[in-house]
Amino acid sequence: MNAKDLIKEPPRSPRIRIGGYAILGRTIDKCRALLAGNIGEYHFDCPLDNFLFGFKGITGDDFKTQVANGLNDDALAQWVDRNGLPKTPEEIKEWSEGVEAARPHDDPERREWFAEQCKPLGLDPAKTTLFDWLEADDKASYAK
Repeated sequence: MNAKDLIKEPPRSPRIRIGGYAILGRTIDKCRALLAGNIGEYHFDCPLDNFLFGFKGITGDDFKTQVANGLNDDALAQWVDRNGLPKTPEEIKEWSEGVEAARPHDDPERREWFAEQCKPLGLDPAKTTLFDWLEADDKASYAK
């Protein structure tokens, strides 16, 4: 298993699609790092990962078992395809585009939290997507 050291570098952008799925590359990186003991301040099976797990109807524990078995990125994407809720390529594309465009500011229950997260990064929460914020936060965290 080739695990990124998330103490030294961020996981992949959530925009990177593996098998058509947004978030999957980042989730793989965090899970591998967790198993290797170098996840740093990141979290696996977090709310972001659960966007993907919920969409597909799989669990973080089941996914982690596959990662621990040493599957590469393509094999993990195939496992995600075969398990949980069946999804067409069109549904995967639509979901990935939707999650990439999501702005927490648009959700009244998350607006205040998101504004607090954007402030130290100088981002306008009304114009910032979740993925924009994650990428900016990753960049700021490793610039120190």
